[in-house]
Amino acid sequence: MANAVMTVEQQVRDALEELRPALQMDGGDVELIGVNEGVVTVRLLGACGGCPMATMTLVGFVEERLKQRVPEVRQVVNA
Repeated sequence: MANAVMTVEQQVRDALEELRPALQMDGGDVELIGVNEGVVTVRLLGACGGCPMATMTLVGFVEERLKQRVPEVRQVVNA
């Protein structure tokens, strides 16, 4: 089971690396906190951390892209 979790976590890390440049263009970033049973916990950083649109960015951009790349992802939450 631990191997499966690590595999999903690595897939999530790889997908976040692909998303990161788009967030950085707007002065933000994302940090992976953990993956547990399909729930990915991240921390939005920089401009994204205090932005009023942070929830939209988290769900409409980060979560949507992660679900496309990693089918095991059920939800993305901000730490």
